[in-house]
Amino acid sequence: MAEPSASSSASTLTLTDEALVEGLITLRDCLRWTASEFHLAGLHYGHGTDSAWDEAVALTLGALHLPWNVDPGVQEARLLPMERARIVALVRERITSRRPLPYLLGEAFFAGLPFSVDERVLIPRSPIAELIEHGFGAWFPMEPPARVLDLCTGSGCIGLATALYLPTCEVDLADISPEALTVARQNIARHDVAERVRAVESDLFAGLEGERYDLIVSNPPYVDERDLATMPAEFGHEPGLALGAGDDGLDIVRRILREARDHLTDDGVLIVEVGNSDRHLEAAFPEVPFLWLEFERGGQGVFALTAAELDAHAASFS
Repeated sequence: MAEPSASSSASTLTLTDEALVEGLITLRDCLRWTASEFHLAGLHYGHGTDSAWDEAVALTLGALHLPWNVDPGVQEARLLPMERARIVALVRERITSRRPLPYLLGEAFFAGLPFSVDERVLIPRSPIAELIEHGFGAWFPMEPPARVLDLCTGSGCIGLATALYLPTCEVDLADISPEALTVARQNIARHDVAERVRAVESDLFAGLEGERYDLIVSNPPYVDERDLATMPAEFGHEPGLALGAGDDGLDIVRRILREARDHLTDDGVLIVEVGNSDRHLEAAFPEVPFLWLEFERGGQGVFALTAAELDAHAASFS
């Protein structure tokens, strides 16, 4: 579906819902109108889409329970009044409240898989999805990791996607937030992997005494105070506990670096996302050989360290 080249010059949201529903007949009508209103509203796109058109496609298809790769010919389909009313209501809510679209739909996609989400958890968007899709093959070329920890799991998307792409591994989902773990357990049930995946309430490694893993993956809180204060309104709907991490964004990451080795096997690997706080991490530990990963679909600030490297630089992290 190609992005429209122009939008209307004034918002039509001054009209009643009834008037809008009457005027929007086909899916194409709804797509064009939604994209136009999003352009005018100046929304921020950072929760699964990157433009007004992509957000319009995600909203309309989500509202109609249609897959993202539906035949484009469906654009000419006439919609029922109740379907058009749902789209209008979602567009109005998205613009007036600035709630991210996945919260409005109750669902987000990560590594091509659907996950239930709400305001108790961050919306999945980590570039670590690419590593999962490739089975972490750069570190485990012969056989997949037997045991994996998704630390600061939130919705459980990283650990659950790993379990689904690597069907022989066992996965622990750990988080300090009981509310987030409720959502993670919903996603465990949704994907029917309870025999291999468990959710554990834990302040980082505190609730995992004696556990060791071949792979620890974490997308922890890492936003520094300056970035947190200037984030668009959409991010204000996400749990602050999962975003901010002190002046330089490294309060949690420092603890992970200090404690992770005790929970890795001797051939284990630690992979952590720190986003824009990568510059702070390198400044704090200039002697540590962080391997910064590159991603085909974009993204930055994800590093890997082996157990041997954590051993070699243990004094730096103490």
